[in-house]
Amino acid sequence: MADRSGPGTRPGTAPTSRATGRQPRPGRRQLLGGVAMVALGSFMPWLDTAVGTVSGVRGAGLWTFYAAMLGLAGALVPSRRLAIAQGSLLALVAVALPVWQVVHVLGLVGTAGWMPGPGLVLVFGGGVVAAVAVRKMVTHQPVSR
Repeated sequence: MADRSGPGTRPGTAPTSRATGRQPRPGRRQLLGGVAMVALGSFMPWLDTAVGTVSGVRGAGLWTFYAAMLGLAGALVPSRRLAIAQGSLLALVAVALPVWQVVHVLGLVGTAGWMPGPGLVLVFGGGVVAAVAVRKMVTHQPVSR
């Protein structure tokens, strides 16, 4: 039977992401996707009203953008623990602030006259994607050498 471990690996060793010997980093690309969603959604309209739209940058969207930059650092940093911590912070902020925004507006005016905008939904979805990526990073067991 042929060895299918790929180019650049010796028979009997675990396959690596590249021939340079680096280990695969699960969840990093997914975290980058969550970062992109949150960063884009932070600048889009968060609330649609009869009078007009309310941009995310005028409120909590600025904080979610800052968290997205921290999540970007987490996706790029080589340390697994730092990546998990920074991705977790992104997920927490990107889920909590949109939920708080909806609860706050519901408390002020109820359900009449407004709808969640695409930015609010995109930021919340990006936070969920980042949380799934962090869970994937936490549950993955690194291969010891």
